[in-house]
Amino acid sequence: MSGCHDLLIAGGGPAGLATALHAVRAGLDTVVAEPRRAPVDKACGEGLMPGAVRALTALGLEIPGHPIRGIRYVQGPRRVEAAFRHGPGLGARRTGLHTALHGAVVDAGVPVLPLRVEEVRQDATGVTVPGTGLRARWLVAADGLHSPVRRSLKLERTPRSTGTPRYGLRRHYAVPPWSPYVEVHWGAYAEAYVTPLGPALVGVALLTSRRAPFTTQLASFPELAARLPPEAAVTAVRGAGPLRQRARTRVHGRVLLVGDAAGYIDALTGEGLSLALTGAKALVANVCRGTPSRYETDWRRATRRHRLLTDLLVRARQQPALAPHIMPTAERAPRLFAAVVNALA
Repeated sequence: MSGCHDLLIAGGGPAGLATALHAVRAGLDTVVAEPRRAPVDKACGEGLMPGAVRALTALGLEIPGHPIRGIRYVQGPRRVEAAFRHGPGLGARRTGLHTALHGAVVDAGVPVLPLRVEEVRQDATGVTVPGTGLRARWLVAADGLHSPVRRSLKLERTPRSTGTPRYGLRRHYAVPPWSPYVEVHWGAYAEAYVTPLGPALVGVALLTSRRAPFTTQLASFPELAARLPPEAAVTAVRGAGPLRQRARTRVHGRVLLVGDAAGYIDALTGEGLSLALTGAKALVANVCRGTPSRYETDWRRATRRHRLLTDLLVRARQQPALAPHIMPTAERAPRLFAAVVNALA
């Protein structure tokens, strides 16, 4: 793959593959560098918000999964739920999502090279990846939460003090979903997300500040654990974190950051994929217009509401005086809860 491409995308996860689809459909000569074989799995909640479903549909993709009606918060006997007002969400296995995106990119003629990009060199006209012969006018860093490209360019930004780092753990259970909602169970130190993924499959993701095994943490949700017998577990536990990552900028010369590489707060509000898909579209639009510097402004505008609400919720979650009041407040103010859910959806 010698010569100079228009776009070189480092990372073949959903953010990178969506960027590649937008790029090739805009007429850009595009190549993806991804060392892992498809499909690539990842520890995530696997619930697609309605905005993500619409964005994937606009790309012409059909993702296998289970419809999601809305979000339900659970804490002991307390319950509050909000239905999505503008179409359903989708519970979709990460591997199914990746397979659909990867297949669409390959069918569009975009090469996916088994290469890892860890260092880049840029000049006035393009970006080169040393030792590979790859050169492009623009490089997109879509290489995830702990982006090697972001780190190599010293774009990491130390997070302000926000309490104990949080981590994600995920496992699947072969049990029928008992609710058409994504259930968020609130515990003392963690939240447990239960996502319906099929007629006889649910995904359970734990967001936690405790460093303890999955089964130990699940035991702190006795009502939920009773629905999930150990023998029903059908996948190994996957983990991710620490979750909060900050980037100084999304545009650095001829390098543009998208998806988790562009910065991440927390999975608490479940909007990561929606933001990645929105960012991919905005990035390609600005490259095509010749306004790459505007991508930073577009990214900030598109993610502002999410960043504000997620940051406020995480901060409240980590304050001992405030955390116990999150669920009771949502229960007492169901209209406000529904408004927040749909603002994020």
